[in-house]
Amino acid sequence: MSCDDKVDCGRRRLLVATSVAGGVAGVAAAIPFVSTFAPSERAKAAGAPVEVDVSKLGPGQMMTVEWRGKPVWIISRTKEMLDGLAKNDEKVSDPKSDRQMQPEYAKNEFRSIKPELMVVIGICTHLGCSPSEKFKTGAESGVEADWQGGFLCPCHGSTFDLAGRVFKSKPAPDNLEVPPHYYLSDAKILIGEDKKGA
Repeated sequence: MSCDDKVDCGRRRLLVATSVAGGVAGVAAAIPFVSTFAPSERAKAAGAPVEVDVSKLGPGQMMTVEWRGKPVWIISRTKEMLDGLAKNDEKVSDPKSDRQMQPEYAKNEFRSIKPELMVVIGICTHLGCSPSEKFKTGAESGVEADWQGGFLCPCHGSTFDLAGRVFKSKPAPDNLEVPPHYYLSDAKILIGEDKKGA
């Protein structure tokens, strides 16, 4: 580096040294902050698929598991529950989930891979409340005289049948979401992946 009469050599060296030191200090200070952007092990686990054993789930029973911080309902539907679904076809707004993004195996009357097992996210599609189970039928349900069983959202009164299909003229715009899932065996379900994504 040559010095001329217009610029003081000592001052130039000091400016360069200060700039280099400041740059090194800035990079050193940024490293701990950049590392915090990587997801933690806990965050990775929260989004990981969940393996569920359904071998002890009896007919007419429901279990809840957590996936990505959301409740996932698994219901073992009886023959009577399945027979009641056909009676709701005209009353629900999207009988085969044609309107919304759903896995292909949710685009049927049962909205499931196996008719007897329903797997849905238990969050109302209106404002995110969690509906209550109303499995009793008829007037005994406290919902309607011809109620075939399902769910009632306590927030604004949206009702869903035992396939998670929303009834017409209710605040909820869509059916309950069916998460990606597949069967590892007759007794085990992997929630969070389907065979296409596996």
